[in-house]
Amino acid sequence: MTNLTSLPAGLPEPEDDAGASHLHGLALPPIGLVSTGDRMVDLSALTGRTVVYIYPMTGRPDVALPDGWDMIPGARGCTPEACAFRDHHDQLRGLDTQVFGLSTQHTDYQLEMVERLHLPFEILSDDGFAMTGALNLSTFEAGGMTLLKRQTLVIRDGFIEHVFYPVFPPDGHAEEVCAWLSAHPG
Repeated sequence: MTNLTSLPAGLPEPEDDAGASHLHGLALPPIGLVSTGDRMVDLSALTGRTVVYIYPMTGRPDVALPDGWDMIPGARGCTPEACAFRDHHDQLRGLDTQVFGLSTQHTDYQLEMVERLHLPFEILSDDGFAMTGALNLSTFEAGGMTLLKRQTLVIRDGFIEHVFYPVFPPDGHAEEVCAWLSAHPG
């Protein structure tokens, strides 16, 4: 059984490969993404501020991670990152910001994590790679899957206001996002 709630020591830190440098200021395309809230969400149509933390894949305690997962820079830590956003959710709401997670996994798979971790926000599925392709989001290959590199978008009224990339360590990222939002009020 894999312990997904903590980060092992010695994880390699991802380097900034400029894979997200083109995103700042972009208008989001009108793409509907299925959410774990059993609805379609079009991020381009949301008003105000929205934080979308993008992560590679939802791990499950009863399923082994892909071979070499811990040695892929930035891959490990999806559960600790989700827990951190859960634990900072009230603070983010107090900053007048809504939160979504996003991965390329199917919603049925994501639901297990939402329920197990008691997440108070929805996770969006880009399993058809529509948003990934439209925004040219950075990906990598592992375990025969194409997965998104970890990054976070701060969106305001349909435009990307700020990008966090690369994200490391993922378990401290929600606090980093809260600090940025506090320093850059709406």
